[in-house]
Amino acid sequence: MNNFGQRFGLNLTPVVKNLVIINVVMLVLIFLADSLFAMNLNEKLGMFYLGSTQFNPIQIVTHMFMHGGIGHLFFNMYALVLFGTVLEQTWGGKRFLIYYLITGLGAALIHNLVNFIHAQSLMSELSPEVIEMIKTEGREVLLSGKQYRDSAWASLNLIYNIPTVGASGAVFGVLLAFGMLFPNIRLQLLFPPVALKAKHLVIGYGALELFLGITQPGSNIAHFAHLGGMIFGFIMIKYFQRNQFNQNRWS
Repeated sequence: MNNFGQRFGLNLTPVVKNLVIINVVMLVLIFLADSLFAMNLNEKLGMFYLGSTQFNPIQIVTHMFMHGGIGHLFFNMYALVLFGTVLEQTWGGKRFLIYYLITGLGAALIHNLVNFIHAQSLMSELSPEVIEMIKTEGREVLLSGKQYRDSAWASLNLIYNIPTVGASGAVFGVLLAFGMLFPNIRLQLLFPPVALKAKHLVIGYGALELFLGITQPGSNIAHFAHLGGMIFGFIMIKYFQRNQFNQNRWS
């Protein structure tokens, strides 16, 4: 995507730069921990479902800085640099950082809320003994490379025993903010190779994530977390606009 870099003078801003550095360092630590100590840091610092025995409150924050691989990290950081730099130049560093963190936390909240609703629906079909077995033994089943054959068992196992990682929730919040603040900026997409206004890109992404979240509830992509980042981003921007804070307070 391009066509706005020259207008805004895209130079890596301090908060965006530090966020990128933290995310890159964490991915390096993931690789080192795995190769040197056979330790999966994503299982420690990724976010497990709140009802899981693997859940730790710190994961609500740390999962935003963990990624599943180089490709996952690259696309999130590419979008953060592309759109976040412009927002930080517009808002100032403090305001942008608060926005980024709140949208990331909001994404986690929505993701867990949707998982809770889905889990309650699944558990209504299962016996207490099966539910307890999945909670206590399901993680080992997945780590052994296996999965339950029954679809309800398997779905509940994924909810309880697979951690969520990535900055995508906050990044989708950043994308939403860019689309709201600069709706008519034209962005040249690589795939497909078409030009879209920012507002149309945001609407399209939001509709796609909603569709995929509903039609692919067992996906390994947290579609409702992406939507959660956009929802909380919308709330935050309206809050900023309503209160009309002095820019010095946030910079």
